Amino acid sequence: MKKPLLLSLATAVLLTTNLNAESMLERFEAMENEMAKLKKEIATLKKESAQNSKESDADEKNEALNEALKEEAKDDEKEKMDVEEEIADIQESISGLNRSTSGNHLKFGVDYRFALENLNYKMADGSEANNDAFMTNRLWINMDWMATKNLSFNGQLAYNKAFGARSGASTPANSSFEGFDWISNENAYDDTLRVRSVYFLYRNDTFIGSDIPWTFSVGRRPSTNGHLINMRDDDKPTSPMGHTINVEFDGLSSKFSFDKWIEGMYIKFCAGRGMSNAAPKFNNTPYTSVTSANTNIDLAGLIFVPYDDGQYSVSTQYYYANNLIDVKNTSDYTQGFDTVGGMHNITANVIVNGIGNGINDFLDDTTFFVSGAMSITNPNSDQRMLYGPLDSNMVATKTGESKTGYSYWIGTQFPSLITEDGRWGIEYNHGSEYWRSITYGEDTNIGSKVAARGDAYEAYLTEYLIEDILSMQIRYTYIDYAYSGSNGFFGGTSGASMDMATAIAFGQGANVVDTAQDIRFYLRYKY
Repeated sequence: MKKPLLLSLATAVLLTTNLNAESMLERFEAMENEMAKLKKEIATLKKESAQNSKESDADEKNEALNEALKEEAKDDEKEKMDVEEEIADIQESISGLNRSTSGNHLKFGVDYRFALENLNYKMADGSEANNDAFMTNRLWINMDWMATKNLSFNGQLAYNKAFGARSGASTPANSSFEGFDWISNENAYDDTLRVRSVYFLYRNDTFIGSDIPWTFSVGRRPSTNGHLINMRDDDKPTSPMGHTINVEFDGLSSKFSFDKWIEGMYIKFCAGRGMSNAAPKFNNTPYTSVTSANTNIDLAGLIFVPYDDGQYSVSTQYYYANNLIDVKNTSDYTQGFDTVGGMHNITANVIVNGIGNGINDFLDDTTFFVSGAMSITNPNSDQRMLYGPLDSNMVATKTGESKTGYSYWIGTQFPSLITEDGRWGIEYNHGSEYWRSITYGEDTNIGSKVAARGDAYEAYLTEYLIEDILSMQIRYTYIDYAYSGSNGFFGGTSGASMDMATAIAFGQGANVVDTAQDIRFYLRYKY
């Protein structure tokens, strides 16, 4: 403190001191006491002043720091935008380079499988047929290319052949069906490399100005190994639900997503042609409609998924197929087909990917599903669909009658009990007397299990031997047929439904399968 201030304070003390004291000593003692109090007050004031000064400095520093942080955030945001622009420019440059570099337009992948199967059939009359070691080679060559962020191409070439044979046909009566378009790549046929699927896919985040993501695709469809059936096949699911359709066909699809409003919701429209009514090339009028032969087989439907959050999903599917066929009612199946009518098919399923909510790791990685389906025939007025000209009492049946069939399917897939990456599964399905699916392309050599009019049981284990590249699987499939025609076509000849006793009564006991069994082992390379 400055000296003038001290003198002023001393003077003030003297003026306020009791001047009536008896002696000068008492006055000075009183002055000292007052001075001591004053010093104490001054020290207190200095302390408070210093504290206020520190708080003021802190406020100023905080304000300066906030301003600096704001400026830094602005700089970071600007730098982030600059980096994003640079990344976009680099990506565009890479895309342009890829598009202009010849020989590098497609990305390829291979999927090769060797399979060894033990097949056994027991016929209605008690006789048996089997193959102790049926071996096949299957090769898929996958192709894909994304030309722009909205447009991509996908394709797959396939080869599927039995060891030491160029055709699995054993009798002329059924050899004409081996190259049937719906299954040309799904059965062990010959050593020809064919197109299994090929299509382009267009996608966009808006549809006619609305905030609805959508896609459009046309070509040979990826329509085998669809939802649910793909699990035991260790494949990613394709679009259709494998309970009711699993065949190759050519067509188009368009998907609209409503995920922004309800999680996982979408609707997908599909249409395709399974057989074309066209004259051959070397005809007087090539590729014109041939009225004396079968008309076009067309299919149209939709898939509606109302909810899918990744753990719980609900899916539905409807389609109608017209002008379906059956082999002519003659002893020689090579004579061609009859057009018999159309069919409605409805499917719904629920999938749970992870049972419960964090109960344990095993249940968290377990999948459970249940699926139900219904088929309704729409026969031509002069045709029988799924039933023959005589019933089990040898009484003539009417033509043009619609038949309804039902099927249900349950299954679970869970983590391997041996390794970390393997998957094991158990499935069961049942079909009624007039149940009919279009699942000829199912990867089960004894016939489609989900098409069974009766009961089918299956268990499998898939294990990975080298990373996710080399795998092996052991699968057991058993089908107990209650009625015939499960793997036939749609009319009253190959598709007619008879119980085993009726089949024997009609003299068909040696031709109708009662039970079928398939034990399969495979080694598979995917890269």
